[in-house]
Amino acid sequence: MDVLDGQARLALHNILFATDFSASSDTALRYAVAIARRYDSHLHVSHVIRPDTYQLVPPEATTLVLTQARRYAEQEMGNLLISGRLRDIPHQVLLGEGELWPVLSGILSDHEIDLIVVGTHGRTGVRKLLLGSVAEEIFRLSRCPVLTVGPHVAGQVPEEAELRHVLYATDFTAASERAAAFAFSLAQEHQAHLTLMHAVGDTTSVSPHNAALMKEFFVKRLQELVPRGAELWCEPEFAVQFDKASHGILAVAAEKSVDLIVLGVRRTANFPGHLPPATAYEVVCQSLCPVLTVRG
Repeated sequence: MDVLDGQARLALHNILFATDFSASSDTALRYAVAIARRYDSHLHVSHVIRPDTYQLVPPEATTLVLTQARRYAEQEMGNLLISGRLRDIPHQVLLGEGELWPVLSGILSDHEIDLIVVGTHGRTGVRKLLLGSVAEEIFRLSRCPVLTVGPHVAGQVPEEAELRHVLYATDFTAASERAAAFAFSLAQEHQAHLTLMHAVGDTTSVSPHNAALMKEFFVKRLQELVPRGAELWCEPEFAVQFDKASHGILAVAAEKSVDLIVLGVRRTANFPGHLPPATAYEVVCQSLCPVLTVRG
């Protein structure tokens, strides 16, 4: 995905949809297809048969389990192709075997992927610690943007992707700077409303006067992020939340009924899980709309 001059139309020539054939992946596929139609993209549908599929079986049964896993994946891919859901969209099916990220990383390089679309089960607590989050592993390690569709996102998706309201949340760090360009470009492309927000954190011990000064300060910082000329195509709104970052982002998203949340993320190598969960993952798990993460 390229951003030209900060605000030009995004180029999504190749989209990678990573699936595990679950219900969450099915919803994510709807978004992948809608985006591919909107941007005339080539859609690469990928499934990775991972070692944890057969790591708990006896060595003598490994070959049989692996064969069954491969047969299941081929059958599910066949069902997808027969269903006609990819009709009129240039597409390619890719089945891989091995550790998730090395396989996907190879696909990104070989096919010059501009965007990854993935669904997530939204695992939390002990389940996340034990099983990890495939979605988080992908959006923490991917150099290209990742659209994650969480378990609370509705399955009804327009035939072509349409955005009416985009929410960009920033903590003003370098990791969030690159995401800003994508937020503005998407808002301009879709002629969508745009809200920029920052979550300050808990300020219960701060006086009302100082809280008002803090809000004024951060609104000004948000205004400085708006590129020159943006007022010609949008009237950006600004929000400052005095709450935990994930709670603040979700509150504004719900209040504005946004169609997309855009976040900057940092690369993190602590997998399979984090305790406590990182802000981006908390937002993805609870959001009612897809979340676009862009690694700084």
